[in-house]
Amino acid sequence: MSAESGIKTFRDDDGLWNNHRAQDLATPQAFNQNPELVLDFYNWRRKIVWEAEPNSGHLALVKLEEKFDVHIITQNVDDLHERAGSKNVLHLHGEIKKARSSSHPDKVYELPTWKLSPGDKCEFGSQLRPHIVWFGEPVEMIVPAMEIASQADVFIVIGTSLVVYPAAGLLSYVKTEAEKYFVDPNAFKVAGIQNLYVIPEKAGVGIPKLVEDLLKS
Repeated sequence: MSAESGIKTFRDDDGLWNNHRAQDLATPQAFNQNPELVLDFYNWRRKIVWEAEPNSGHLALVKLEEKFDVHIITQNVDDLHERAGSKNVLHLHGEIKKARSSSHPDKVYELPTWKLSPGDKCEFGSQLRPHIVWFGEPVEMIVPAMEIASQADVFIVIGTSLVVYPAAGLLSYVKTEAEKYFVDPNAFKVAGIQNLYVIPEKAGVGIPKLVEDLLKS
């Protein structure tokens, strides 16, 4: 969804950053072993997000709110949906512009800049870490996401390979009779999913067209 805004997916460039695998930069173990390296990686990603702007796909989804009750479930950790104007955004994998306490996970803080450094601590004296769901950590927001999917009359899947779970399983929670759209250059028919329409376009092209059609209907 955000690739056209210049934000690469986590697995772009073969999942490498400065010769490090993504798995070595996004686990609790990696943070414990080398917090400075992990913080540098997320600072690099966060700076890109800070400088990015919503694209035509983000803006089109906001327009969809003129006639529909729109809820966005995203695997992206950027805030481009919010900056575009979307009102209901659920982040499955966390939010990169926030940090949380290493010792008290419920303590979450908005970051004033893109930089999070060693020595930046919460009020309990614990190092702040990225507010991101790392490999091996539970995706706690998947439960409310399932509830949203189960209530949808129209369900749109955008810019995903449908191979990353648990998010990829949300499509199976959508009602059989609901209209379903899969927008992605590599979109494909999904076995066992009825009323699914494939739109083989990038988000910035396919979403504005789809939104226009839905608003007309």
